[in-house]
Amino acid sequence: MTDSPDARSLVSASSQLNLMEVDTIDDKEFDIPQVDTPPTLESILNELEDEEEPFVLEDTCVLNTDNMDAHSCDTSSLASSDSGDPVHLKRKRRTVDLNPTVHGSVLRHSLLKGISAQIVSAADKVDAGLPTAITMSGVIAVGTSHGLALVFDTNQALRLCLGSKATGAEFGAVSALSINHDCSRLLCGFAKGQITMWDLANGKLLRTINDAHPPGTAILHVKFTDDPTLAVCNDSGGSVFELAFRRVMGMRSCDSRCLFSGSKGEVCSIEPLHAPQDFRDHPITHYSLLAMASLTKILVIGLKPSLKVWMTFPYSKSDPSSVPQLAWQFVPVQKTVNPVLAFSKGDTVHFLLVKKEETGTIHVIKQRQLHLSCDIISLSWINSRTLLLVDSHEKLQVVDRPSQEILETLDLEQVQLVYNSRHFKSLATGGNVSQALALVGEKACYQSVSSYGGQIVYLGTKSAHIMALRNWRERIDCLLKQEHFVEALSLAWSFHEGTAKAVVGLFGDPVKRKGVVSDKMVEIIFQFTEHALKKCPEQGKIQVMEQHFHDVVPVLVDYCLLLQRPDLLFNQLYSRLVENTVAKGVFLESLESYIVADRLGHLTTPIMKDLLAHYQSNGMMDSLERCIVHLDITSLDIQQVVQVCWDNQLYDAMIYVFNSGMNDYITPMEKLFAVIGSPIREGRSLTEEEVIMGNKLLVYISCCLAGRAYPLGDIPEDLVVQVKNQVYEFLIRLHSADSSDEEEVFPYIRTLLHFDTREFLNVLAMTFEDFKNDKQALEYQQRIVDILLQVMVDNPDFTPSQVGGLFTFLARQLAKPDNTLFVNRKLFDQVLEFLCCPDDDSRHTERQQVLLELLHVGGVVQFNEERLLALAEKAKFYQICEFLYEKKHLYDKIIDCYLRDPLRKGEIFSYIHNLLSMPGYSPEEKQTVKEKVLQNMQELVTLDPSKLADLVVFHFVEEVQQIISEFQDDELLYKFLSCLLEPREVHHPGTMLLLEHDLHELLLDLLCRFAPQNLLSFLQTSQHYRLKEAIEITQKYHHNEATAYLLEKKGDTQGAFDVLLETLKEKLSVLTAESDREVEEEESHDDEEKTDSESTLTGVKDSLNDIIALCHRSSPNLDQQQREVLWFPLLETMMNSQRQGKGLGAKHTFEVLKELTMKVLNCMSSFISLPAIIQQILQDPVYGTGKLAEIQGLILGMLDTFTYEQTLLETTTSLLNHDLHWSLAHLRAAVTRGLHPRQDYCNICLQQYKRRQDSAEEIIVFSCGHLYHVQCLQQKDCGWAVAPELQQRWSCYKCSSSKGGRGGTSSEPKRGRSTSLAQTRVTSVHHDAGAEADRKKVFVEATLDLHQEQSWDQLRCLYRGPSRLSILSELSHSNEKPGLLITAQPGSENFQLKLSPPPLFEE
Repeated sequence: MTDSPDARSLVSASSQLNLMEVDTIDDKEFDIPQVDTPPTLESILNELEDEEEPFVLEDTCVLNTDNMDAHSCDTSSLASSDSGDPVHLKRKRRTVDLNPTVHGSVLRHSLLKGISAQIVSAADKVDAGLPTAITMSGVIAVGTSHGLALVFDTNQALRLCLGSKATGAEFGAVSALSINHDCSRLLCGFAKGQITMWDLANGKLLRTINDAHPPGTAILHVKFTDDPTLAVCNDSGGSVFELAFRRVMGMRSCDSRCLFSGSKGEVCSIEPLHAPQDFRDHPITHYSLLAMASLTKILVIGLKPSLKVWMTFPYSKSDPSSVPQLAWQFVPVQKTVNPVLAFSKGDTVHFLLVKKEETGTIHVIKQRQLHLSCDIISLSWINSRTLLLVDSHEKLQVVDRPSQEILETLDLEQVQLVYNSRHFKSLATGGNVSQALALVGEKACYQSVSSYGGQIVYLGTKSAHIMALRNWRERIDCLLKQEHFVEALSLAWSFHEGTAKAVVGLFGDPVKRKGVVSDKMVEIIFQFTEHALKKCPEQGKIQVMEQHFHDVVPVLVDYCLLLQRPDLLFNQLYSRLVENTVAKGVFLESLESYIVADRLGHLTTPIMKDLLAHYQSNGMMDSLERCIVHLDITSLDIQQVVQVCWDNQLYDAMIYVFNSGMNDYITPMEKLFAVIGSPIREGRSLTEEEVIMGNKLLVYISCCLAGRAYPLGDIPEDLVVQVKNQVYEFLIRLHSADSSDEEEVFPYIRTLLHFDTREFLNVLAMTFEDFKNDKQALEYQQRIVDILLQVMVDNPDFTPSQVGGLFTFLARQLAKPDNTLFVNRKLFDQVLEFLCCPDDDSRHTERQQVLLELLHVGGVVQFNEERLLALAEKAKFYQICEFLYEKKHLYDKIIDCYLRDPLRKGEIFSYIHNLLSMPGYSPEEKQTVKEKVLQNMQELVTLDPSKLADLVVFHFVEEVQQIISEFQDDELLYKFLSCLLEPREVHHPGTMLLLEHDLHELLLDLLCRFAPQNLLSFLQTSQHYRLKEAIEITQKYHHNEATAYLLEKKGDTQGAFDVLLETLKEKLSVLTAESDREVEEEESHDDEEKTDSESTLTGVKDSLNDIIALCHRSSPNLDQQQREVLWFPLLETMMNSQRQGKGLGAKHTFEVLKELTMKVLNCMSSFISLPAIIQQILQDPVYGTGKLAEIQGLILGMLDTFTYEQTLLETTTSLLNHDLHWSLAHLRAAVTRGLHPRQDYCNICLQQYKRRQDSAEEIIVFSCGHLYHVQCLQQKDCGWAVAPELQQRWSCYKCSSSKGGRGGTSSEPKRGRSTSLAQTRVTSVHHDAGAEADRKKVFVEATLDLHQEQSWDQLRCLYRGPSRLSILSELSHSNEKPGLLITAQPGSENFQLKLSPPPLFEE
């Protein structure tokens, strides 16, 4: 046996607790002593996979299938013929998901070669059958389909073969196995319901138990509890029984007690709580807890000291075919260790923490649940933080419970997992199980998975496989073997930081853990370096080589710095990388990001030298500059660095070296002034680089005066004052060091002012703030202010904005309460003259803005206000005037300012509204403003009538009449009124006064004059005019459509009709006149006349549509005679025009009129009888004296409509008759169908339906398949009589009774079972001796009971959507009655009749 911590045996995997959670673990725990023993199971399991010989299964065709029971083969997953070869598993597992969090290969999957070979051999040589169940404790036991149990020791040697083929023939397949905690006893459950107990020391059969549960049901589970005399079993009837083993006077016995009856809901999984060796004394073990999972809920019960239910927990909604799973585990929570029950059904795992309270009760706490996107068929803990799940696609997932992260996924397809479906269906005993349990059994594999001591064994059809967590070194080595060095380092770092999941074999003490892992990481770093150098492509493009090292070197640098091992980086690693030029370059370039991030502050001299040379030779000057300013000055060769900086204009680096290395703060300023000074003196514009330099200079001066180092950090405290004074002295120098005769005084200040006046003054303002109590600094400040005034005032080189900026700066300083600066007041008058009375009128807005800013910061105290106001008005500085009027509360004058200022005219409305709405203004002030607004109403309405209307609604409602009377221009009045009276969403109290009739009628009059196209929409939306006056107004201006609308609204339909008819006649006469003219002037006809004719035609059509719409609206409320009075004059008018058109030669016009006449006929046919219409037509001389051809189109149209409606009626009748016949035929077929009982015993008394040979008794079979004796149903009160003279009607006790049923019907429909409609009563009569003993007379009568009615409803629900009858009814009840002719139907262009066949009914 090897002494590595990896080599833990199947038996000696001591504790399932995660070692990471314990504070300190003794080193000795991992030292496994050397022993001189042959190879054992654990040494075989821990062999590295690449060294494994692939285990080849014996050829399946050699298996002896002659004696194999056809019913004993469990369903298993389909797999290819090479499924036994673990090479395929390895190949799949090597594809590591390269996420930021790397977990590597968490699980070690090994084939148990010895056991697998002997399972196949036993099936072949002794006809043991295929494996059906497995369990693991100190030994591994495998059950077979021919009733044998094979017991293997830890060396995978076959120790015992329990049972025989005769046993198998009698008992069926082994369906469940359990070993007690000291490995002395084995319990076997069988498919036909028997249980046997074996002594594992000598292979002796101790007990055969036949009567522990109802006969005819298979054993699904049998499990020992921690008490060796107590076990539990679960059968295919869904019941759970406790088995208590006794031995009295040498006689072994077994007492059975029912813990849970299947009639209350079938249990399909049980799990007793097993305490590991370390927790045998845990207080919760005294209760002997048992978890049970039924199809609907979870129960936790205590078997001791007396039977008690501690908790029930219903499932959330899930697929009825999902398999319930249970798994216990002792988990440390808040320094105490308590059991946690994990359970699942479907895709969600729930966790329940179970703890004992001091009062002696059990308390269950729900924990955070885990959601997965798969259907779970197996659930096991492998330690206290990690679960192994298998989904319905046979994918094994390793899940970390605290983070809910999936660590690894393996494919178990090659395992060919064994399923327990046959036992759940109880095929060995006739398949008498509920449909719901059989459905769950499709995916049940409870007996194929067994966990013990941190290892889990899976049973395949020809092999056994074991899973265990790899230790941390092995996980890293797996990645290294695949040459995934980056992932290996990432995983190792997660071990180092304690963030890794499912960790095995590391110290709990963080210091020791980090020490061990960092040694391993250093080893990986060296391996990675050697591998990178070896694998570097020797030939080819330089970019390929660079990319190769870019993938490697930054990773090496990163982890060396994370491990705080710069010595490793600069000595061993760099010395290896220097051998390759490309690697050296990539290494030096990758240092930049770490230097800039201040993760690397000091470089060794050789590396610094190489860095400078490399960056300089590759032109990476910006990168070099960024590095220099972050490096420790002691690691720099100052002379070399300064030379490089001068040569390449690296001013940031130069400033840093001068400041930090030589405490020289002035020389860098001189150099920067030299860059920007000469172009500014020459008056040429600056380049982009020079602007950057100027900004850099301003920031540098600001930093120096504020005591901060440039570009980052702080100036040493003892140098702050000295540096500040040096900078002030430098700025106020009269001349520069290398000055010429032409140079103006104060060159530095002058240069900065010309470069950016505002920013330079901002820099000064910030520094003036910082040194309020420094006397020396205050003197310098006064000196600078004097120089600024001397340089800028009366200097034409500076713009008004620059001069204004200076005085704004000065005004701010003077306005401060602790101001010590002195400025001559006359200068302010001087600047005022400069801003208000310039030589030219350019920069008007800029000068006003500068002056306004100056006033706002306190400059107003420096000026005479009267003079300032006079100058501002003269200069048209309206914002300045507003500012001064505001101070004097002359708000009416401000309105004049707004009206005169072209830039701000539009803002006057919001200003007036705010002033009149807000508190803080006196009533007198508001009144003055109101009067001013009323005086300027004409100008305001010209500006924006809509905004003025809003203003009037809020503040001037009472003055509306006065405002209207003052308007001179009617068009302006129209615009104002239309905005004022438009509907508003927000109702203001003042709007009530706007509802006066006079205003709306005035607007109506104006609309008739200025916007007749908006007339109708106004009449329809407004409700505040009087009808009589409105009609007079519209008649006055001859707007007939509006007049007709008003007359109709008044109720005078005939009047409205007459007005519209008059309009139509006028338009028709114009049309005929134009047609006449067209014929006469056909040769000289031009496009313009054609357009006129078309517009007249459009007008006729619109008029006709209006009058038809009026007739349509009115006709439903009129009798036949009144309708004729409406429609016939319209028809007469159209016929007259058609007669006149026919007499003319314009063919197009005649066709249009004919089409319009047909339209009138179509529309009126809905309201007037056809004989009356035909009579009216025939009375007309055009049709009366003419031939039949004249009205042929009309007659044919009527016939077409008749044919269409007749076809529609016949089709509808046929379809309804067909549907009715189909429904009744299927109902009859369903009612008369025979029934097939699901079992041959009564579901209430559980006895055979034929209890006694000599007595006649009736039985009732329901459509759900349940069978009952009539007496049993009567006792349960399941019948009811509809009436005394009618027969009694029955309901199924199991399906409909809440107390006895288990909701079988809920799962049946989902399986697609078509429920029969018949309830059949069968009476069996046994004759006396003269008759045949076994003859039965059967009376069958068909009735409709509650179930049949439900089935009938179900049948009707096969129709998706409304029936045809309801669709046709809806069509017939529509608002508009169908017309006679097809073309007259509203929306007929898109109407389609869809005739579909009846829905198919699948039996």
